[in-house]
Amino acid sequence: MNKIICGNTLDILKTLDDAIVDVGITSPPYNKMEKQKGWLVKNVVYNNYKDVKTEEEYQQEQVNVLNEIYRITKAGGSFFYNHKTRWDKGRMLHPMEWLLKTNWCVKQEIIWDRMIAANIRGWRFWQIDERIYWLYKPINDNKIGEELLSKHAQLSSIWRFSPERDNPHPAPFPITLPARIITSILNDTDGIVLDPYCGSGTTIVAAKLLGKKYIGIDISEEYIDFAEQRLENCNTELIKLNEELAKHKIEKTFKQRKENGEFTGKHRTNITNYSAVAGMF
Repeated sequence: MNKIICGNTLDILKTLDDAIVDVGITSPPYNKMEKQKGWLVKNVVYNNYKDVKTEEEYQQEQVNVLNEIYRITKAGGSFFYNHKTRWDKGRMLHPMEWLLKTNWCVKQEIIWDRMIAANIRGWRFWQIDERIYWLYKPINDNKIGEELLSKHAQLSSIWRFSPERDNPHPAPFPITLPARIITSILNDTDGIVLDPYCGSGTTIVAAKLLGKKYIGIDISEEYIDFAEQRLENCNTELIKLNEELAKHKIEKTFKQRKENGEFTGKHRTNITNYSAVAGMF
């Protein structure tokens, strides 16, 4: 607990006990074949890892990893899986291809608007989005689970923030992302946070700053060293984390507005102009 383990993700996961994790967050290597992705982005090359597999091997490996994470997650626990839609010679490779083969219940698909395109070409509209899949481990086959508090749920299913830029890792997400997830799922309760491809340690840093226990796994000693330096100096990242926490506030819940007869977002017959409705929010 509260450490980063160096090794192959699947091998390490198999050594962990059942039902110990409350919430997990990760972004695995995308099997980009270390190709040149466009003039905005250099070749996607990881330290101590070759991101080159057949697509069949890659997808089966992800199924195996996700099923091990399911095993070590408590019933009622969640795992947030950041990935993207890819293309290979015109064939779309969508994460749902392998997510539906796992033991998880896919609770929600969140759109991450990264506000930057990796490859500025006209084969398709510029792809600036990635996906974050909320995977859920049901309690007694109840796939609905507990309701999020309004102050968290109101942040919606489209998240708009840029990737981390000042980072040696080739594909880091910002601390905003794990901070939003950990805060929304665990709120003020204790819990154990997992990141099985922790890279530069963003999830781990967010967990520590939020007072949660954590388990990180990565195959690169270089990235782990960097992550551990971040942990030692994590207070320098409090400003960004607090900016996210400030968004988790609400004056009145939907239920309270409804009980008071106040506006709840329902259609009003006396409003026909869409711009007028939009201006109310």
